Formats: sequence, structure tokens, C-alpha cells
Amino acid sequence: MSARLKLYDRVAEESASIVIRNYSTSFSAASRFLGADVRQHVENIYALVRIADEVVDGGAEEAGLDLLATTRQLNELERETEHAIEQGFSSNLIVHAFALTAREVSFGAELTAPFFESMRMDLSQKEHDQASFERYVYGSAEVVGLMCLRVFLQGHDVGDEQRSKLEHGARALGAAFQKVNFLRDLADDFETLGRSYFPGIDVASFTEAEKVRLLDDLDADLRDAAIGSELPPSSRKAVALAHSLFAQLSKRIRATPANELVRTRVRVPDVVKLRLAAAAAIGVGPRA
Repeated sequence: MSARLKLYDRVAEESASIVIRNYSTSFSAASRFLGADVRQHVENIYALVRIADEVVDGGAEEAGLDLLATTRQLNELERETEHAIEQGFSSNLIVHAFALTAREVSFGAELTAPFFESMRMDLSQKEHDQASFERYVYGSAEVVGLMCLRVFLQGHDVGDEQRSKLEHGARALGAAFQKVNFLRDLADDFETLGRSYFPGIDVASFTEAEKVRLLDDLDADLRDAAIGSELPPSSRKAVALAHSLFAQLSKRIRATPANELVRTRVRVPDVVKLRLAAAAAIGVGPRA
């Protein structure tokens, strides 16, 4: 590889790292627990996902783009991503960094296509039935868990049965992440973006019984996702921390009355995040 291309690769990955540091304190904190051999890859994945979110969650609209232009931007981002994975280069630094990871750990349209399908659903679908909800969660979150798992397992000899178990856990952790964010953002998604993700849920009349039902489903995902101890050491602590953060959010949402949840975004205080990070650092595994 030429010095010029090495420099370009490095600048692309540094750009991806800037995205995670600025957009998510929780993910940025968890990524610090990743081994050096996997951290940059996860940051590359996160950066592209974040950029796509910005296209569909209002960034493009605030810049003055209408629905047609926003859809065109998303489609162009998908095409650029596909081409970069095939060819190994993009003039978009974030796409280039993502493609470096996809090519190295061997994934492509089998994971990126469902992701972009879910992003398009955000532009065209304001409510979901159970089938579209499951398809959306798979594409928007579960496939990201599978992308990260490809990174975690690179260079490790894993049998088919164990790989299948880890893939189930990665999908479950992605689903838990998405569902906990849906619950945290009930009012904002509905009032600002006009979206209602959970099938059959009317945000204006959200009840305690509905909240408990949704949390029971979320906690079942967290139980399925508690596979951190079976991952390679380079990713084990970071996944444990992510799991603990989602579990803590679920606990706090459960303690928040339904009528308050639709007005308040539940968060984990920094002091609790530090405690969870310390537990992950010494190898205390996640509990559902």
C-alpha cells in the first residue's frame, strides 16, 4: 500500500472517531474498553450509522431539503457505501472508513441493505404493525450488532454452534438498544418527527400496563444478550458495559410513571455510568 493511501485511510478513520466522540458519550465510553485491534472498526461502523441517522432524523430537513431530496441523499449514501465496499475507496471519508472495516471483516449488502431499508422506512412510515416493527428493528439495530460481532470474532476460530449463539446475542443486544431508545424518546419521536414505533401504542394515552409490557419484552432481549463473557477478551468488557447501561436504563424507565415518561427523557447519571464502567473494567459480567 502506498504512503498516500495509508494517509487517506488514517484520516478517514480519524474522521470516524470524531463522530462517535461528539454524538454519543455512552458509546464513546464503551468503545474505550475495546481492544486496539477492534476499537477503530467499531468507530467506523458507528460513524456511518450516525450519518444515516442524521439524514433521516432531521438534519437534512433543517438544511432545507424536502422529502424527495432527503430520500435522494439517503439512496446516494447507500450506493456510495456499496461501491466503496466493492472498490475499496470513497471520496466520502466516513464511507471510506466504513468500507475499510466491511472489507477487512467480510460483510456487505447482506447487512447494509437491511440497514438502509430501515432508514428509508423512517422517511415514509410513521406507524408500524408488528411485522414492520420487527423488520425495522432488525435493519436499524440488529444488523449493526452483527457488523460489530464480525469485528469481534475476526481472527478467532469459532464453531458454527457458538457463532450462531453469539449472533443471536448480538441481535438481541441491538434490539434492546433500539427499544430502550424508543421508550426514552416516546414524546420526541411522536411530537417532533411524527413517528410511533411500537405497534398499537398511542403516545397520547400511554398507560402503565403498556409500559410494563414493553419493558418485559426489552428485558427478555437483555437476557438473550447476556453473552459478553463468551466473546473474545478484546470486546468482552465493552459489551458488558453496553449491556449494563441498557439494563440500567430499563430499570429507571420501569421506575418512571408512564405519564411522566412521555414528558421526560430518562438518563443514567454520570456517577452511575462511572460505577458501571468500573464494574466492567474489573470483569463483572452483565446481569439481566
